Order: sequence, then structure tokens, then C-alpha cells
Amino acid sequence: MGCMRLVVVGVWCALVLHAGFFSVSSYADDLDPDFYSDSCPDLPGVVFGVIFQAALSDPRIGASLIRLHFHDCFVQGCDGSVLLNNSGTIVSEQDALPNRNSIRGLDIVNDIKTAVELLCPATVSCADILALAAQVASFLGGGPSWSVPLGRRDSLTANQSLANQNLPAPFFNLTQLKDSFAVQGLDTTDLVTLSGAHTFGRAHCGTFVNRLYNFSDGNPDPTLNTTYLQQLQIICPQNGDGSNLTNLDLTTHDQFDNNYYTNLQQLNGLLNSDQVLFSTPGADTIDIVNSFSSDQDLFFDNFVASMIKMGNIGVLTGNQGEIRSQCNFVNGNSSSSRLAGGNVASEDTKQNLVSSI
Repeated sequence: MGCMRLVVVGVWCALVLHAGFFSVSSYADDLDPDFYSDSCPDLPGVVFGVIFQAALSDPRIGASLIRLHFHDCFVQGCDGSVLLNNSGTIVSEQDALPNRNSIRGLDIVNDIKTAVELLCPATVSCADILALAAQVASFLGGGPSWSVPLGRRDSLTANQSLANQNLPAPFFNLTQLKDSFAVQGLDTTDLVTLSGAHTFGRAHCGTFVNRLYNFSDGNPDPTLNTTYLQQLQIICPQNGDGSNLTNLDLTTHDQFDNNYYTNLQQLNGLLNSDQVLFSTPGADTIDIVNSFSSDQDLFFDNFVASMIKMGNIGVLTGNQGEIRSQCNFVNGNSSSSRLAGGNVASEDTKQNLVSSI
């Protein structure tokens, strides 16, 4: 397995170079793609190796990791705060309503951190691991790759109330979505572009079931394709508990491509917050959807730019924050993390990660 991973990582490095991995976009002043080139040169391969292995048994993990990075950056910036578990000093963002029972991939982030700590102790932040994981997730799904600006540090705090306030909800209308993104310094193009991450992944029925039965005056959402509506009603019965899963993209559900936008044109957007990008009368988002639907390269280019822009939000650098030794607890709480059942890799896992890098 170790040799196979080395081969795959080598192929990946060659492919991302060809795909423009080292192209430069606008970075925050203190972030640099070469930040760890001396202190932890094997970092990209380690991140890729862990995620590649996880994706073999969990095709959802790529979408989950991109979402995790998004949910981190929208709450007090890209500082790894979403990773913090409850402790004596932390009220976890993981228990905020938009995150509760829905965010995934925390164990994979901790596996990456374990492997990185063995090679480069006290060097790489969990916030940077999230940014790198999102890039790898896109690439493994068939999407774009990019040079990730690095140098973030980890927060000492979390903010559950801000998570409840800042994270856009699946039932938002277009005005609410624009306002939510504008607070983060992201514009309408960023909104439509980053929503395209719903080209893969799954959603629970509870996030969209209102569209199926009682959206308006006791009727289903009229902007939902009737054939698709019938399919979804089978998956999500009216009196169900909302826990069933379905694909966000009904056509190429595990592939990162531009079919998300074609789905919107055909009224096959799963979440209300997806479909409003195309079905809100007179919206300036419609032309962007149409452009991305007809030109996948255009979508990919914009996705790279918007992901880098999002990754710049509220970063801690220099002497701010810390480099956590465990992603789910601030430094000094390693003993309490085990007592609290934190997502800490086992000794067997550590050994397997080292032997397979």
C-alpha cells in the first residue's frame, strides 16, 4: 500500500503541475504557496495520500472537506475554529444549527494532522490543512487544482453564535444569500461559483423537504421540475424523519463538473438556495449560471479564484493564534481531548500513516 501511495502521489504532483497548480492568483499579504517549502516540503503529498485513501471507501469525503473549509471560513475567518470540540473553554461551532449532525470529515483532518505532525512537528496549522484538503478534494473529483496560499495559524477560540448567524441556510432566497456572502467580502460571482461545489456530495431530506409538499399555500415549489419532484417525494416521504440522503447533483453525483448549472437550467436544483440562482426573476445570477453551464473551463477558472479569495478571509498569521498539535483542541488540552472522546488518531493509525506515506 505504501508503494502504491507513493506512485499515486507522484502522478498527482505531475498532473497538478500540468493543470496550473503553480499559477499565482491574489493572495492575502502574509500567505504564500511556498510557505512550507523548507519547513515541511512533503506536506502536499501527505494531505493527498490521506484523502486519496479515505475516498476509496467514502466517495462523499471530497464534498465534505470542501464544505468543512467553507464552514470554517464563514465564521471568524479561515482559522480552523470549526474543528474545535467542546471543552472547558470552547463552545464548539460543530453544535451550531447549520453544522449539527451534518459536517463530516473531522476524522480525516485529524488523520492528516497526525501524519503531518510525525514528519513536521509543530509546523503546519489545521487551518492550512483545511485549505489544502479542499484543493485535493476538488482535484480527486475531477475538478480544478490550484496553488494554495499557506501560512494561516489556528484560532484559540470558536464562535457558535456567529456560526448560527453567518452560515447561509439551504432555504435562503437570493437576497439572503447575497447578503450572507457580502458580509465575507464575496460578490455575486463568488456566490454562484462557490455554490457550484454542490456538483457533488449528498444532502439530508430535512434540508429541502419543504420544497416537496408545503412550499407555498400547501403546494410544492413551482420551480422544481415535476419529474424530479416525484423522484424526491419517494426518497423523502412527507412524514419521514428527514434523515434520508440524496445526491446534490442527480446526473454526475460523485464528479466535480459543471452539470450543477445545467441542472439549475432544467429546474433540477436540489436545495432552494441552489435553484434561486436561476429561477429568481430578473436576477443577475442567471447569466452567470448560463455561462458556467456552457463553459466548464470558465467555471473551473472562477472556482479557483473564488476558493483562493474565500481562503483569505480573516486569516491569522505571524504571531497570531497558534499551531495546534491536535486540530480539535487548543494546545494544552491534549489530555482532556482523550477524556472528552476527541477525534484523536490511534497509535495503530499513526503507524499505518507513517508506513504508507
